[in-house]
Amino acid sequence: MSRKIRLGAFLPATGQHLGAWRHPEASPERHLDIDYLIEIAQTAERGLFDAYFLADSPAINFGGSAGVDHVGVSSKVAGFEPVTLFSALSAVTKHIGFIATASTTYEEPYLLARKFASLDHISKGRAGWNVVTTASEAAAYNFGYEQQIPHTERYDRAQEYVDLIQKLWDSWEDDAFVYNKETGQFYDPAKLHQPNHKGKYYAVKGALNVSRPPQGYPVIVQAGSSEPGRELAGRYAEVIFTAHQELASAQEFYRDVKSRLAKYGRTPDQLLILPGVSIFVGKTEAEAQAKYQQLTQLIRPEAGLALLSGLAGGIDFSGYDLDAPFPEIETDATVRSRPALIADIAKKNNFTIRQLYEWVAGVRGHWQIIGSVEQVVDQLQEWFENEAADGFNILPPSTPAGLNDFVDLVVPELQRRGLFRTEYEGNTLRENLGLARPENQYVLQQQQTKVS
Repeated sequence: MSRKIRLGAFLPATGQHLGAWRHPEASPERHLDIDYLIEIAQTAERGLFDAYFLADSPAINFGGSAGVDHVGVSSKVAGFEPVTLFSALSAVTKHIGFIATASTTYEEPYLLARKFASLDHISKGRAGWNVVTTASEAAAYNFGYEQQIPHTERYDRAQEYVDLIQKLWDSWEDDAFVYNKETGQFYDPAKLHQPNHKGKYYAVKGALNVSRPPQGYPVIVQAGSSEPGRELAGRYAEVIFTAHQELASAQEFYRDVKSRLAKYGRTPDQLLILPGVSIFVGKTEAEAQAKYQQLTQLIRPEAGLALLSGLAGGIDFSGYDLDAPFPEIETDATVRSRPALIADIAKKNNFTIRQLYEWVAGVRGHWQIIGSVEQVVDQLQEWFENEAADGFNILPPSTPAGLNDFVDLVVPELQRRGLFRTEYEGNTLRENLGLARPENQYVLQQQQTKVS
């Protein structure tokens, strides 16, 4: 079977673009209305997306300006906790997967392992975990820290954390529960494994009180592009979301991260790389440009400046002339990748501050395409066929209009070219992504012991 594009749908209830909640077709007042979110999920499933993805943080995010009244993405202020939401959405869908973000810095491993194992059972094998270390001072304050844990230490903790989570998911062998009514045996004690983990950061003795997830492990997703993030992805990630503006940059990242898998006994096909892309599409390029301009005109300047501040590491731009060139800012791409990317976009395009916030308002440093159906698909195909992407994490600029545009216009053209499925391949997220189900590590250890 020929290689197919994989698609994630990043779907905040009020859309990605800073002005999306003000779009005539938007319903921002329904961002906590489960019926509305069901409609969104079912539209994504109609478009045969692999997964519905949600970012999340255990803190309110005002985009760099506390107390402002103009934040456009509702999930950053008062959205649902993703696993709770996805448990509900899984009951009214059949095939689409659900990738929820959860923090290795601020969630206890045992509780996270239990939560995602439960979601995988409830959804019948459609759960994914987006592993984040959470770069947020506000989150640190919410968990009793006076400052956030340094970047390098957060990633060191994350390495141990993911390893521990996998031990917990493997607590029970797949056939541990026998349910023998005649003998009274509920489970086979020989197939229960206590992690007995005691590491540098975490100590967990007991087994998970949820049986092994249907997928073995929920699909492990990661989004960091810094050096520690790339290494974490090489070791554990099965899907990685990343931000690139140009083909050459995406190719460098793709080849670099895939090359890291061998040292961990993995092969390149065990990791799918999905760059984020925001798409304004119309039947003509002029129609697409009109959609872009419509949302751009809905951006309040103070909202744009707050967004830039958040993306650039907290720099206050309020005292600058909006129509002056973007100022020089110091960044360290080896530690935090997004501020460096934002500064690079401004420099390459010679953007003013206003032009930059208008450009990143819907993409936050991701790729943006504005064009006709053919123009959009040409560019997606170029990246897919030239070692830049295994698929894409689609960021519809508005909800529901932007999502409907992609499903109704782009998906049929991808299918016509043989680049995308015409029906789901399997029942689980792993099956649809083409990822193997992991073996239980304790069973593998026993098998290796017998051989040796």
